[in-house]
Amino acid sequence: MSDNAHQTREKVQAGYTAVAQTSSCCCGPSSFSGGPDQDHLSAQKLAESIGYDAQQLASLPDGANMGLSCGNPAAIAALKEGQIVLDLGSGGGFDVFLAGPKVGETGHVIGVDMTPAMLSKARDNTDHYTKTTGLSNVEFRLGEIEHLPVGDNTIDVVMSNCVINLSPDKQQVWREIARVLKPGGIVAASDMALFKPLPPEAHDIAQSYVGCVAGAILMDDYKQMVQDAGLVSVILKPKPEYVKALMDSGNELYRKINDVLPDGESPADYLTSVGVAAIKPKSCCCQ
Repeated sequence: MSDNAHQTREKVQAGYTAVAQTSSCCCGPSSFSGGPDQDHLSAQKLAESIGYDAQQLASLPDGANMGLSCGNPAAIAALKEGQIVLDLGSGGGFDVFLAGPKVGETGHVIGVDMTPAMLSKARDNTDHYTKTTGLSNVEFRLGEIEHLPVGDNTIDVVMSNCVINLSPDKQQVWREIARVLKPGGIVAASDMALFKPLPPEAHDIAQSYVGCVAGAILMDDYKQMVQDAGLVSVILKPKPEYVKALMDSGNELYRKINDVLPDGESPADYLTSVGVAAIKPKSCCCQ
């Protein structure tokens, strides 16, 4: 691993450790490099603004929703009973606990996270999940998304929510996704991407934040990266409501980016949450 990649991983891990310990968040109420400055959009409201159901959110253990999502409710809604699901960068277990009832007793949901504090929080939340659902079908594993602690060809659905953009080696993440998926398995992820390159000063601001926008790449480059991993039927669907919600809330990061953009432009002209869908071919050597 290069020094830059190692530094990026350490920065992300430190930031998400702080989130786990304080229940602040990077994209909503506060930012890792921005201190305790509180914005006006709660984790609950942010989740609702990108399509999560309020009733489902109410069923979650306290602290599972930390405002780290940039979309993904459609992925969870499409899950089927009996499927084996993998959530990359599972945090406090937000999407894992929503996915569990969808796959039922015969299914299984695995969350992978590299931050021990997040893993501890998710495991603490598991008792509440089991008591409220009667299910024991979720687990959380410590690991890096570039080196997944999961066997080859074992997963029906890979989910990820505003995580892959943070990786210093995104191509390796997609190779790992292709490795663990069963032939015919699908990816249903949400991530951050760029419509066009940010001006240098705005780019530097974005990179100084651990979450949200850091590491976002151009849409065309993103699609090519997924295809290069051997996945097919790749669809990238921009979801502008996420950026709009944060801009409307006065979010610190987006406010700072907006301040250095050319007159007449806004972060939404450059940045978007994007839904990523892809399939592992039924006859494939994606390794």
